[in-house]
Amino acid sequence: MSDIINNRGQHRYELELEGHLAATYYEIEGDVITFVHTEVPPELGGKGVGSKLIKGALDQVRAAGLRVVAQCPFVKAYIEKHPEYQDLLKV
Repeated sequence: MSDIINNRGQHRYELELEGHLAATYYEIEGDVITFVHTEVPPELGGKGVGSKLIKGALDQVRAAGLRVVAQCPFVKAYIEKHPEYQDLLKV
């Protein structure tokens, strides 16, 4: 998804919509990315924005060959609901 931006300086993937910014924050060490927190503004709630953001972020993570630690409950729940991303999890 080209509208998901990896803002490396802020350590977050971003999705801007309707003038609001949804973001999932991460820490990266070697080839492991740890998602720590996801924020979706209330104005964007209930529109699937968080899921779109996480899907786009995970697609980029897969393309980069990284392993995932899902510390963030939202990312963890998304991966549990979408088995096609479970292979990314670092075990």
